[in-house]
This record gives sequence, structure tokens and C-alpha cells, in this order.
Amino acid sequence: MENIRGVARGAAEVPLSVLELATVGEGGSPGEALRGATELAKRAEQWGYHRIWVAEHHGMPGVASSSPAVLIAHLAASTSTIRLGSGGVMLPNHAPLVIAEQFGTLHALHPGRIDLGLGRAPGTDMVTAQALRRSANVDPDEFPQEVAALTAFLDGANPRVQAIPRGDDRPPIWLLGSSGFSARLAGLLGLPFAYAHHFSAAGTEPALELYRTSFRPSEVLAEPYAMIGVSALAAESEQEALRQAMAGALAFLRMRLGRPGRFPTPEEAAAYPYSAAETEFVYGRLADVVYGDPDQVRTGLEELRKRTAADELMITTTVHGTDTRIRSYELIAQAYEMTP
Repeated sequence: MENIRGVARGAAEVPLSVLELATVGEGGSPGEALRGATELAKRAEQWGYHRIWVAEHHGMPGVASSSPAVLIAHLAASTSTIRLGSGGVMLPNHAPLVIAEQFGTLHALHPGRIDLGLGRAPGTDMVTAQALRRSANVDPDEFPQEVAALTAFLDGANPRVQAIPRGDDRPPIWLLGSSGFSARLAGLLGLPFAYAHHFSAAGTEPALELYRTSFRPSEVLAEPYAMIGVSALAAESEQEALRQAMAGALAFLRMRLGRPGRFPTPEEAAAYPYSAAETEFVYGRLADVVYGDPDQVRTGLEELRKRTAADELMITTTVHGTDTRIRSYELIAQAYEMTP
């Protein structure tokens, strides 16, 4: 079994990684977003980030990462050392055999570089979820059985059906979540766990505590390994970082209102006529984003790491424009004096 634990670079106390959504900005196109994701993967590898994951979302005009396995294959072919994975595949949307075949293929093409992160949410609205699923009666509470079936396919332990291709080992399985359900399951199975702090910050510490107290050693891990997704944005100044972060807060507001669209520009966010309730929501969202100049971002990330005792930080930067996003990751790498 591969070593799941990452390597910290430079002055970082834990590995730093990247969560990429292939954001489609207002005035841009999905092709531009996917090319931007490819460029980010190349740069992240050069700067010493440990892994880059892509998230499965559907029905969102501002997100082009609806097919993680396809995008991972392209990113892996465009890089040579950085780990690639799903953050995550929404397992209730797929037959476990299909995912086993997809990630078995990726693992065969890029041995030692592929992670399989699994989530139990649909990653979309329920109408789109029903269009994706093979049955109208998929129950997310059957997630443990789905994980077990997928693991059996990857291990060649299903006596009737074989997932081909399959290597001598399998890519590491991670469980992802924004609640205690997957935290507890990951602990009981002895698997690494990734918590969506960037999406549900209030539950981070309770979920990590549940994961650690539930943990049972396995052939995969002798001790818990917890990663958290963190929304972070570094710019040349705190004022510019806030200007860019406001666009991300507006995009999140629109998603919560059921009006997802392409990622707004900072100018659009500045001109938006926020109601009192929307203003409260936006600034509440910004409270969970680590933003500022590079030193401020490093300080904020370190405070979060210490508070949560996370073993790895996975940074997601949601801004308008590929160049701005790439520059943020570069500034963070420089702040930590990271090297490949």
C-alpha cells in the first residue's frame, strides 16, 4: 500500500496541496478554465505542492470539473511528480464498478500518483442528481456499502466480477465529508479523512475529533491522517485580496440562493446591490476565508493548522481569472519558502 502521508516543504509544518474546481469566469469559457487548471497543476508541481485534487460538481455553469477521472488523466499526463486525485468522486452518482475501472486505469497509467477521494453528497441539485444516477432510489445512507463494494473491486475481492485493469495494489481511498457521518466511517475503516472546512467551517473540529476517536488502525494507516480543505487567497496587498475574495463570496451567495452562474468579476461583486441579509451572509463567508498579503495568509493558515491539528492543508482559491488564482498559489508557496 502506498504511503499516504505527504511531505512538508520549506517552512511548512505540514504538506500543502491544491483543490481545483476549474472555475469558469464571467466572460470566459470551460475550455479556458480547463487549460487554466492544467497550467495550475504544472506550476503547483514546480512550487512544491504535494497533491492537486479536482471536485465533482454538476449543473453549475461556473465549474468545469464535472468529470474528475477525465480531468485527472489530463493533469497527470501534463505533470510528472505531483499526486492527482478526486476531491471527490460523489459515489452515490456512480456504480462502484465504473469508479473502480476508471481509477484502476488511472493507477495503471500513473502508478504511485493517484488518490481516490469519495463523497456521499450528490454535488448538485436533486433534479440533476436523478438524471445522473442509475436508480431513482439511491440512498446516501448506503454509502458504507458502496465504499465496501468499490474497495472489493479495487482489491480483486469480488468473486463474480473483476474490475479491469487492476494492478498489484490500489490507489489510496480517502473519505471526504462536511459532517460527522464520513468522519466516523473513515475512522472505523482506518482510512484517511478530508474535511471540507472551506464549505462548512463550523463543523471542522467536531468532525476531526470524531474521526480521531473513532479511528481503528488498518493495513492502510496505523494512525489517523486528517486533511482539511481551506479557502485561501493571497495577493500583493490585503485590500486587493479582499477585492478578489468578494467575488468568491458573491458566487457562494448565488449558489446558496439557487442561482449559480459563471464566476463573477471583482467589479461585478463591488457593484452588486446586497440586501442586509446578503451582506451578513457574504461577510460571514469571508470570515472563513484566509485572505490577505502572503505573510497574513501564512499566519492565518498556521493558526488554523494549530487549532485543528490537521496533518495536511488543501488550499482552494476561488477567484475570477486563472492568472490571479495561479499568482495566489505562487505567493503562498513563496511565503512558505517551498521547493519541489
